[in-house]
Amino acid sequence: MHAETLLRFPSFSLRFLPVWRRNLLVWRKLAVASILGNIAEPLLYMLALGYGIGALIGEIGGMPYVAFIGTGMVCQSAMFTASFEGMYSAFSRMHVQRTWEAIINAPIALDDVMLAEWMWCATKALMSTIAILIVLLALGFGHTPLALWILPLGFLVGLTFGAFGLVMNALAPGYDFFTYFFTLVLTPQLLMSGVYFPVDQMPAWLQVAANALPLKHAIDLARPLMLGQAPDAILLHVAVLAAYAIAGYWLATVLTRRRLLK
Repeated sequence: MHAETLLRFPSFSLRFLPVWRRNLLVWRKLAVASILGNIAEPLLYMLALGYGIGALIGEIGGMPYVAFIGTGMVCQSAMFTASFEGMYSAFSRMHVQRTWEAIINAPIALDDVMLAEWMWCATKALMSTIAILIVLLALGFGHTPLALWILPLGFLVGLTFGAFGLVMNALAPGYDFFTYFFTLVLTPQLLMSGVYFPVDQMPAWLQVAANALPLKHAIDLARPLMLGQAPDAILLHVAVLAAYAIAGYWLATVLTRRRLLK
């Protein structure tokens, strides 16, 4: 393929919808196991650390520690869910099952398949966001209309990390390759973005690094919303997440074209 064809910005059309719907129909057969898998670990962490360590810590930033960590877990769950879908599930459909190959032989372009996968990653992230937010509401936190804005935030986080996952999918020779992403990208996001403790407790140079992480911007939006407050610098946080999402999706599409349309 010509370089200009490879590098052109992805096209958007409604032809992605049947592919997205296909993923939904397949997921419905395993919906219970999928939902449990997506929320069980963050829920256990939230309850064990929130009530265990929370008994020693008390409040952080005007909220009980269980609510503090729960808000971080909402964003973390969206991050992991979208990343997993963009890597393991997408790799299965692309390389193992060769579902993508069959689809693009129909009147559907690779860009449509990529858009469907990207939207599906964000949809799965939204599902996990809803599930954990319901748990927080049941525990007595987030009873404010502003907390509903965490739902579109979860979708945006899904777009961001779903795009990252699709980049890794385009590069991966096998499933083991994804370990690099979990170790080098997701784990630092989890530990440095304020999920478990305030970022301002870290050294100044680490705070600078943390402010470049997309998960940090998501949490900075979610925590005030959980308290019924409007976040500071909303446009900045949204712009950073959107920039990561769009750049990641463009790169994922370029790399996937190079891999599949040689």
